Amino acid sequence: MLFIPREKREKRNIPKFLPILPLRGAVLFPELVLPIMVGRKKSIKLIEDAMEGERIIGVLTQYNPEDEDPNPQELYQVGVAAHLLRVVKELDGTQRVIVQGLERIRAKRFLQSDPYFVAEVEVLEVPPYVSGSDLEVEALVRTIRSLFQKAVELASYLTNELKNAVMSIRDPNVVVDLIAANLNIKVQEKQEVLETVDLKERLKKVHFLLAREVQILELGNKIQSQVKEDIDKAQREYYLREQLKAIKRELGELDDHAQEIKQLREKIEAAQMPEEARKAAEKELERLSRMPPASAEYTVARTYLDWLIELPWSKSTEDNLDIAHARQVLDEDHYDLERVKKRILEYLAVRKLKNNMKGPILCFVGPPGVGKTSLGKSIARAMGRKFVRISLGGIRDEAEIRGHRRTYVGALPGKIIQGIKRAGVNNPVFMLDEVDKIGIDFRGDPAAALLEVLDPEQNHAFSDHYIDVPFDLSKVLFIATANVLDTVPPALRDRMEVLELPGYTDDEKLMIAKNHLIPRQLREHGLTEDDLEFEDDAIITIINSYTREAGVRNLEREIAAICRQVAKEVAEGKREKVIVRKDNVYKFLGPEKFYPEVAERITTPGIATGLAWTPTGGDIIFIEATRMKGRKGLTLTGHLGEVMKESAQAALSYVRSKAQEFGINEDFYSKSDIHIHVPAGAIPKDGPSAGIAIFVALVSLLTNRPVKSDVAMTGEITLRGQVLPVGGIKEKVLAGKRAGIKTIILPKRNEKDVEELPDHVKQGLKFQFVQRAEEALDVALVKEEN
Repeated sequence: MLFIPREKREKRNIPKFLPILPLRGAVLFPELVLPIMVGRKKSIKLIEDAMEGERIIGVLTQYNPEDEDPNPQELYQVGVAAHLLRVVKELDGTQRVIVQGLERIRAKRFLQSDPYFVAEVEVLEVPPYVSGSDLEVEALVRTIRSLFQKAVELASYLTNELKNAVMSIRDPNVVVDLIAANLNIKVQEKQEVLETVDLKERLKKVHFLLAREVQILELGNKIQSQVKEDIDKAQREYYLREQLKAIKRELGELDDHAQEIKQLREKIEAAQMPEEARKAAEKELERLSRMPPASAEYTVARTYLDWLIELPWSKSTEDNLDIAHARQVLDEDHYDLERVKKRILEYLAVRKLKNNMKGPILCFVGPPGVGKTSLGKSIARAMGRKFVRISLGGIRDEAEIRGHRRTYVGALPGKIIQGIKRAGVNNPVFMLDEVDKIGIDFRGDPAAALLEVLDPEQNHAFSDHYIDVPFDLSKVLFIATANVLDTVPPALRDRMEVLELPGYTDDEKLMIAKNHLIPRQLREHGLTEDDLEFEDDAIITIINSYTREAGVRNLEREIAAICRQVAKEVAEGKREKVIVRKDNVYKFLGPEKFYPEVAERITTPGIATGLAWTPTGGDIIFIEATRMKGRKGLTLTGHLGEVMKESAQAALSYVRSKAQEFGINEDFYSKSDIHIHVPAGAIPKDGPSAGIAIFVALVSLLTNRPVKSDVAMTGEITLRGQVLPVGGIKEKVLAGKRAGIKTIILPKRNEKDVEELPDHVKQGLKFQFVQRAEEALDVALVKEEN
């Protein structure tokens, strides 16, 4: 927007009625010249009529610049009376009009809208400023001029000619309007400056707008400068790097990238990979050599190559095939477990005779604390192999086993390949812990991914999704552990040789405590045999009264608790040897936690003792039956599963069908309700093996003959009275022996399981094998008095 000094234009009086030209996207100020493109028919008509008259029009800015035909309510009421200086007609019918602002005006009312707006206006008088009359105005003008100079230096849209004009004009009214008209600010803000008649207020507004614009310009220049510096720096570094490469080429030296590629090629040669893996590595290396090191893909390819190179394709440890040494190591670390030790020694013997034998897939199944994981470590030590253990408990993603494909961000091989790399050899003892606790969800079935790993016919070419080349796992000795086999998928179970590790007897626990647990806890607590000694009776008391488990984990915790207390006394300066006896165990461990089950047994009719198997070993359960008046009702309680409920119903049906033979009134059920309850009601119970115990409890109730207190039983019963075999015989026998049972009733077809029990387990027990349910009655029930 230009400025023409007042001396060079004619002074005009402003008429009371003026044609109004709507202006969009701009604001005209007094004393300033503005070129306007006129294209609307109304506006063209207005210009033509005005040029024939006094050439004075009113210019009002419209609110919305997109509005083609605004009404009076859509125009700002304050504008400028303007003089038409020149009109130029364009070829397209539009007109270029040059106008100069005269005075501020306000449209009081619109008189007509056709063919164009005519309004009654009033002039907004702006008092002339007398130089030096107001110091604040002088200070504001000086500050604004200084800021405008800075703005001209920063902004490309402000010219030096404009700066010179601002510096030379003496009238503050013109200075402030000229600056406001040329600043890159909103139309609304320019209109606010136009509507402000008071000079001081107008100066303050323009000062604020100008200061804001200078801040924005400075920040923009700063950002642009930083970007330019970064670009210059990057270009300089690139230039220097290229120069360095050229210098190294002249000297016959390799640059860092070429040196890295050379080292990787040497490592590939030294890794002794199979042909397929070597081709994959060389292909990836070729891609890497053509890739700039700054590329994101470079790191991915380099990581993949590192995995290929660091895998032990041909590295293996030499097996120690000395059978006597292996037996000695296994006996040192574990007491008993003869069946497992025998299997390991057989494997070593075959390896000694046949060097290329495939590794077996063993699965140790047993309750917690019987030494499954530690046995794997002992096997590795006996064979002189590396030991690797991974826990599969809670794994739900198949990629945890077989790895992620390299297309994924952050992809890695699965736990199998990671374990092999960690071992550094291709024939470690690889323990897959808690294989029965693998989950399954939308990410796949990890157990299914293990099928290839644990199949000796397939795992010589195991393919991990990340490595994507076959790796030979046939030399690995895989050992899986599980508490129960029920949750292991049948296909996976079929690939493994299952070795059961049953619970320990009290005598076995005593020997384990003396030979392994106590020496280890003494070492871990900084004690010696001169500080602490355990008597055998004290250990037996801890086993029976403070722990109830198939393994020895809690037994070791109780021994550790005693060791801590003695260590505290030794640390305080007491040097007297502590001897733990049967009668002072409670001083260390407090009151007894468990009591012999025989003490709890009640000899009234309707109660029988059953034997149960649990994941933590065997246990005894009581079957209670009672009778009350009613009409053929059967109530079953004690958190029983469906199979156990069906066993109870089958037992009752068999008793009803043979009531006369058992000496029971045949219509006993027509006027009675039977309630069968299994105590410890909060613990879930299921399975068919309590059938015979439920049958004996019912006959005891209905014949009023108590069950002998030292007799326990297990077995499934059919509707015809057949007694079917059950599992977990060793655990159940051990549970009965711990509870003080003397006679155990078992199915006839479980006789072979008893023969496999060690002699010290069978010692003091009488076994009664039955084929039919009624055979158990003579053994279990107290004889009737004549």
